[in-house]
Amino acid sequence: MATTELGSALRRWRDQVSPETIGLPTGGHRRTAGLRREELAQLAGISVDYITRLEQGRASNPSAQVIEALARALRLPGQGRAHLFQLAGLAPPGPETVSAYVTPSVQRMLDRLTGTPVAVFDAAWTQLLANPLYTALIGQCHGNDLNAVWRNFLGTGTRVRHTPESQGALRALQVADLRRTATRYPADQRLQRLICELRTRSAVFDELWESGTVGQHQSARKTIDHPHVGALTLDCDVLTVADNDLRIMIYTAEPGTPNAERLALL
Repeated sequence: MATTELGSALRRWRDQVSPETIGLPTGGHRRTAGLRREELAQLAGISVDYITRLEQGRASNPSAQVIEALARALRLPGQGRAHLFQLAGLAPPGPETVSAYVTPSVQRMLDRLTGTPVAVFDAAWTQLLANPLYTALIGQCHGNDLNAVWRNFLGTGTRVRHTPESQGALRALQVADLRRTATRYPADQRLQRLICELRTRSAVFDELWESGTVGQHQSARKTIDHPHVGALTLDCDVLTVADNDLRIMIYTAEPGTPNAERLALL
């Protein structure tokens, strides 16, 4: 019964989201004023087939990650998000765990920054959202590489150019930031598994963790080696949302410079 109620709620909420409010084209024939299943699937990073099965009551036990992604894509406020978790038979994440909830106000801010590369990360530095320009600049990440700490210690790397010194400084800051997050959210099992795996698989991470290094992310100038437009040197700022420790990463270029021209080409 709960799955049927979940399916009905998903269809109802999908019908209530106006495509133009989230930057989707509205031309052509639409059978509904809301989102198509294909559009919801794209926004949530979930297959169309799975959303169809959820709505038709043919899929059970969706994970908390799936429900969180659907809540973000549907722009649900706090109460709607909690209700969606309950319909899925899940307890909404509590304050003792790292939040993946992107508030509608943060979503609206991203919608308006279409000409600026912007991504949103949770307190453990897992990417939750990225606008198309950020993805064009940095590249598409998948799986474990969605976590910036994992990517820099164990993953495929990034397009950001580093010297050994800058790479070492960034890693030290990431470890310090992750330790601070672990202290604030001691009950978060996913965070503990991430730290355990990083310590097990990366001697560099484990050494930094044991050293007790301190620090936090600050504004910086970064050079990105892009495969199509060449090198871009941009200002990178990280803003923190106070209520849930979301990190908003923004890249900007000084107007009228070659860097701004290359960014516009993306």
